Amino acid sequence: MDNSLKSIISSGIASFSEIFSGDKSTKSVLGVDIGSSAIKVVQLKKKNGKAILETYGAISLGPYGNTDIGSVTNLQVDDIVRALMDVMKESNVTVSSGVMAIPSSSSLIFTISLPDKITEDKFASVIPIEARKYIPVPISEVTLDWFVLPKDIESSENNIMNQKTPPIAVDVKTEVLVVAIHNDILSRYQEILKKTELKSESFEMEIFSNIRSSFSHDLAPVLLMDFGASKTKLSIIEEGVVHVFHVVNRGGADITKNIASSLSISFSEAEKLKREVGLDMNSNQEVADIIRLSTDYILSDTNSVVFAYQKKYNKNISKVILTGGGSITKGLMDKVVANFRTEVVFSNPFSKTEAPAFLGPILEVSGPEFSVAVGLALRQLF
Repeated sequence: MDNSLKSIISSGIASFSEIFSGDKSTKSVLGVDIGSSAIKVVQLKKKNGKAILETYGAISLGPYGNTDIGSVTNLQVDDIVRALMDVMKESNVTVSSGVMAIPSSSSLIFTISLPDKITEDKFASVIPIEARKYIPVPISEVTLDWFVLPKDIESSENNIMNQKTPPIAVDVKTEVLVVAIHNDILSRYQEILKKTELKSESFEMEIFSNIRSSFSHDLAPVLLMDFGASKTKLSIIEEGVVHVFHVVNRGGADITKNIASSLSISFSEAEKLKREVGLDMNSNQEVADIIRLSTDYILSDTNSVVFAYQKKYNKNISKVILTGGGSITKGLMDKVVANFRTEVVFSNPFSKTEAPAFLGPILEVSGPEFSVAVGLALRQLF
């Protein structure tokens, strides 16, 4: 099959490093983020070296699957195509080409360690063999891509070599970030492109789009928490490179279901309560307690991931970036600050674009939901 995933990691990292320089296109470009509960689109254009926001929009997928707004869906391709065409029409999208994101939750992202003596020209034969340990299906059923993680000259292992006493032999390893996506997923997205008549040279993993739109020049380790409807995706990024990726199987829709079940109300009523109350104990303690249980679970899992990273690399997280629709849950920011005791910010992807001043407050609030779509569009401009 056509390998539309080829060099997806290196392209994502290169685009991140080039976001403030270079020149790819002056035409209008489109970023398409198909999530489990909604589709988001963003159209940008470059003018005088700046990204100009032309239009953006979102549409819930629930009604296309005869379920509630905010619920997780598993739609057929034709239903997704219908929703995508609708949101493009309602948002007045004027271009017929763009880049579409592959959800990180539909793939495997992991790091493998190879003996340093294995040179890069051998990776194509060695990595698929090593990757089999992590992939639960035959290797022939997935498409692989990889990126060699930079060696840290300040690592504790290398510091051993600077000691005056004879060093203990160190088994030096080369760490490689590997992405594996099932070929059926790629075929599904290619079919969506074909039926919507959208032209696209490649796809991109949503994590790289998120990095491009959410980061500036962060060099120290940063934790990116992407609160989606079905899952919460955790990434630890250092110097623009993903070192750790982990999925927590709990998201915003799970919280809504818990509220609906506990209070014996409909999903739509529970969704409304979740948005209005959040973690505000003074507003509705019962609802806030239900939401707290889910967020505690997510943060507990996150703490384990962060601790493992700190133990392995001997480095602390310098900042936390919140993205995804669930990140704007009332009171969540304060809870995350209290948990990590470090700087916590919302992703603000539209800050990398120019738009009418009156839209500023709206874009700042909705920014976390559009981080992936903005990042996809930015990739094509710079």
